[in-house]
Amino acid sequence: MSANGMTALELKHQVQQCLEANILPYWINKVQDPAGGFYGRVDGHDQVHPEAERGAVLNARILWAFAAAYRVLRKPEYLAGAQNAYAYVCRHFLDPDFGGVFWSVDCHGNALDTKKQTYAIGFSIYGLAEYARATDSREALAQAASLFRDIEAHAFDKKHNGYIEALTREWRPLADMRLSNKDENGSRTMNTHLHILEPYTNLLRAARELGDDSLAQEVAPRVRNLIGIFTGPLFNYNTAHLDLFFNGEWEGKRNIESFGHDIEASWLLHEALLVLDDKTLTHESESVVRNIAHAADEGLQPDGSMIYEHWKDTGRYDRQRQWWVQCECVIGYVNLYQHFGDKDALRIAERCWQYIDRHLVDHDNGEWHWAVLGDGRLNREDDKAGFWKCPYHNTRMCLELIERLH
Repeated sequence: MSANGMTALELKHQVQQCLEANILPYWINKVQDPAGGFYGRVDGHDQVHPEAERGAVLNARILWAFAAAYRVLRKPEYLAGAQNAYAYVCRHFLDPDFGGVFWSVDCHGNALDTKKQTYAIGFSIYGLAEYARATDSREALAQAASLFRDIEAHAFDKKHNGYIEALTREWRPLADMRLSNKDENGSRTMNTHLHILEPYTNLLRAARELGDDSLAQEVAPRVRNLIGIFTGPLFNYNTAHLDLFFNGEWEGKRNIESFGHDIEASWLLHEALLVLDDKTLTHESESVVRNIAHAADEGLQPDGSMIYEHWKDTGRYDRQRQWWVQCECVIGYVNLYQHFGDKDALRIAERCWQYIDRHLVDHDNGEWHWAVLGDGRLNREDDKAGFWKCPYHNTRMCLELIERLH
C-alpha cells in the first residue's frame, strides 16, 4: 500500500471503471455515426458536429482503442466499435493509387487533404496491427505491413537516417511539413519518430503473434534503428530530455523541453526494447529510459499533475495540464515501478490519476476535458472529440494498467 492509502490493485480497478463506464461508452453512443465510422468533431460543450472533416489520426486511434479494448476485455461492443472503425479506415483513408493514407476526408468519406503525413501513416499501422492482434485478421496485418513498406520506401532518409515528416500524395517533396500549426516546420521531429517506433513495435508484436516470421524479420531491424535514433540524435546528453525539432541533418535549436513527450517516450522506448528482446541492447539502453523519465520529473506539480512544456530560450513554462500528458505520466511512472522496482514512481502515478479523476474526467457527460489551464480554469474551448482528441491516450492508460498491475 502506498503512502496515500491506495494499492496497485485499487488503482487498476478505478481506471478500469473509468474506461468501461466513462470513456468507451461516450465514443460508442455519442461519436459513432450510424451511417458508418465516427463523427469528426464533438466540441468541448458536447455538441456533435456531423459536418466536420474526419482525420486519419482520429480514425486510426479509434481503431486502435476499440481493438485493444476488445483484445484485453473481450466485450462484444468493443469488437463492434473496432469493426466499424476498421471498415471506415480501409474504405476511406487508404490511398488505392499511391499507397499510404489520406490526411483527412470529408463527412461523406471523400478524400479532402491527400498529403502523406508520416505520423498519420504510423498511427494507421498502429491501429491495423492492433486489430490484427485482437481478431487474428491476416488481412489487417497485410494492410499494416503494406503501410510499413510505404514509409520505408518513401519517407526513410537512407543518407542521414530518420523519417521525413510529410510528402505529397504522390510522395514528392512538400514545403510545409508541419504536423500542426504550433509545430516548427522541420523535416525531422521527435514526435513523429516516437509514433513510428510505437506502431513498428506493435507490428513486430502482431507479426510474431500471428506467426508471420518473414514480416517480423523485416520489421525488427527498423525497430532497432529507431531505438538508436532515440538513444542517439534525439537524446540530449546535457539535460536528459528529448529534443523536438531538427532539419534533415539532425541539426536543431534544442530549446523546448516537453515533459509529456519525455515520459511517454520513456515507456514506449522501453516497450520497444522488451518486444525486440535483445538483452544486450536492452541492458545498454535502460539507463537512457530511466534518465528520460527522470528528466520529466521537472514537470511534476505539487497537486499531482504534470505541466506541458518549457521553452529554455525564454524561460517560459506552459503550465496547462493537458489530458494526454497526465495519461502518459501515469503509464510512464507505472513502468518505472513495474520494471525498475521504483515504489515512489507508483505513488506519483497514483497522485496523477487522482488529479485526472478530480479535474479532467467529465463525470456528468462522459469522456475527459482537454485541459486545466495554467490559471486553474477548465478548458472547454477545445474539443472532446476531434482531429487531436481521441480515445487513445486515456484508453491506453487504462488498458496498460489493467495489463500491468496485479
